[in-house]
Amino acid sequence: MAAPSTRGRPDQDQQSRPASPQHSPAAPAPPEPHDRGRVEVRRSARRSRTVSAYREGDRTIVLIPARMSHSEEQRWVAQMLEKLAAQESRRILGDDALMERARGLSAAYLGDRAQPVQVRWVTNQNSRWGSCTPSEGTIRLSHRLQGMPEYVLDYVLLHELAHLLVPDHGPAFWALLEAYPRTERARGYLEGVVSAARLPHIPGARHADRGVDPACSCG
Repeated sequence: MAAPSTRGRPDQDQQSRPASPQHSPAAPAPPEPHDRGRVEVRRSARRSRTVSAYREGDRTIVLIPARMSHSEEQRWVAQMLEKLAAQESRRILGDDALMERARGLSAAYLGDRAQPVQVRWVTNQNSRWGSCTPSEGTIRLSHRLQGMPEYVLDYVLLHELAHLLVPDHGPAFWALLEAYPRTERARGYLEGVVSAARLPHIPGARHADRGVDPACSCG
């Protein structure tokens, strides 16, 4: 996943710091251990001024100039992680906004026939992107979708909305998703995330022989 991204200029930052190290402001704290394990720093001799970062699956890629010292690297990694987290938090929808988005998708692609009673985020779905209970009209989305591109979120929402109309993964179900123009792109994106994380299943993969889709759980 290559978004969001952010940039900074280490040269400008160095110019603004006092010359004497003993009076330099304290550097930002290094990333927490669980964050550090997901960070990959890439140095480039062609990069002389800017630092940038972006998400790629569960990892964060930080691009820095090759000449940067280890201490500068740590400081900039912490700063980039902070900026990315701030950008992503502004994009996270609340449960009410999720419901409105679901209703809009139903109207646009399902003839307004899917009418969910409740749509909400959950934190206990680590092997599936979404789930639904057609008998109750409820949809639950994994918190791991937060911060992903909007077209990916819309695909998973639409996937669960379609299950309110067709509970299984037969031809009638997949026909409903064909109306959404970014279905294949979103599925490819999610497959890439799973591949990067080395999970045992590929959410969104179509299993014609078994009629199931590990992307979601409906009951």
